Amino acid sequence: TMAAARASLGRIFPESSILFLCDMQEKLRDRVLYFPQIVSMAARMLKVAQLLDVPVLLTEQYPQGLGPTVPELGAQGLRAMSKTCLSMVPPLQQELDRRPQLQSVLLCGIETQACILHTALDLLDRGLQVHVAVDACSSRSEINRLVALDRMRQSGVFLSTSEALILQLMKDTAHPKFKEIQKIIKEPVPDVGLVSAFQGKNNPLLLNSRP
Repeated sequence: TMAAARASLGRIFPESSILFLCDMQEKLRDRVLYFPQIVSMAARMLKVAQLLDVPVLLTEQYPQGLGPTVPELGAQGLRAMSKTCLSMVPPLQQELDRRPQLQSVLLCGIETQACILHTALDLLDRGLQVHVAVDACSSRSEINRLVALDRMRQSGVFLSTSEALILQLMKDTAHPKFKEIQKIIKEPVPDVGLVSAFQGKNNPLLLNSRP
């Protein structure tokens, strides 16, 4: 049907989207690959979400053990929901239920093969579209990150970059917040180790590419 075809395009709109920030915590700082770069990209997503009135939800995995959210994310104004399950969905269930207009979840954080993957699958189960910002997600190992991204794509998650998602939300350079958003996306993009993953034939992200 036309509606199904439109849904498969993965368009996103500020009024029907939400940003999930997953478990960017102090004790993971020295364990996760490209941690500062990933957090800086997630911080951009957070700034833009706030400019465009997109709601933002934040979780922390077992904060007694893994510590609080790192300050450089810029999420001090948000209430962090603590969790022990891998998926963000159970602790955020009530927040999701309160938003019947919700269609798309933008997902950033760590770890890709654990909490990001579990969250994405739970959200798809609820009939929501999931957009993972690949430059704002990481893991302790590269193979776990890459295979998890491909695993999500097999299930129908849209893989994108932070900048592409930001531009999708903004749509028009006549947008009243364009100048502020332009400043954010003009900041140099850090290397998050994914360029080589998209080159060559023998990598998980390309092996199962759809035509």
